[in-house]
Amino acid sequence: MPSRRRFLLDAPLAALAPAWLANAANTAQTPAMQRRPIPSSGETLPVIGLGTANTFDVAPSNTAELTPLQEVVQRLLSSAGKGAVIDTAPSYGQAEAVTGELLARLKARDDVFLATKIGATGRDSGMRQVRNSETALRTRKLDLIQIHNLIDTATQLALLRDLKQQGVTRYLGITHYTQSSQDELTALVEREKLDFVQINLSVVERGAEKRLLPACQARGVAVLINRPFQDGTLFRQVRGKPLPGWAADIDCTSWAQIFLKFIVAHPAVTAVIPATSKPANMQDNLLAGFGRLPDAAMRARIAGLFA
Repeated sequence: MPSRRRFLLDAPLAALAPAWLANAANTAQTPAMQRRPIPSSGETLPVIGLGTANTFDVAPSNTAELTPLQEVVQRLLSSAGKGAVIDTAPSYGQAEAVTGELLARLKARDDVFLATKIGATGRDSGMRQVRNSETALRTRKLDLIQIHNLIDTATQLALLRDLKQQGVTRYLGITHYTQSSQDELTALVEREKLDFVQINLSVVERGAEKRLLPACQARGVAVLINRPFQDGTLFRQVRGKPLPGWAADIDCTSWAQIFLKFIVAHPAVTAVIPATSKPANMQDNLLAGFGRLPDAAMRARIAGLFA
């Protein structure tokens, strides 16, 4: 497995928390996860959410496979609190149906910020996809619908505007996962009225910082970040390497937290949505939402490790 992390699977979860957080948990001053505002509304979201690509594509009736996923969602809710972001899509196999099943089991639909996507050509096909998503997710109101990977953008953007006006979705956005898409995304941000952009950003893939993220800041667009670990590549790069001594200066106890805090520290980022099917990895990711964040100099130092 990509190396986060045999350690994480075997260690007691209490051992993963920085000492300051473990101590705070025993007092009345238990800290809350950091939150960021959605510029178009002022509503705030916790900075660490959950993606479901690949990891939630299991049979919705398979109890053995659903049990750890339910624990993943439960830990997200327990640490992130109200409005925890869960992002899914029709193209993720059974992920929408699994997400709907888990939220029903946990009676948690009202506790999450639920995002899905349209990845279809033509208005009618897009509308069918939205209705299918509502059925799979067991909800008649979505928090965010995004145009997936810029497929038939003009048509689907018009549809989403209508659906937002009708109250089917609260927010609309666009997504992609490659650096090569970022010029087109930037042009759309500068031309259209959008609530959200979802894009890739990591310590080794920083193209979004050049034009897209500044455009989002200037235009008041919220930003979700996917692929923060480069599909596990970053963990392979640090396999066997101890954490730098300065990790404690930003309250990090794992490489995953360093990678996530590098992203969250960018002022344009609203939330990052790493995907996982493992409760221990979810707990590790969530800790990146607490404690000190790297400043610009520390971000440069982190990036320098991978230059």
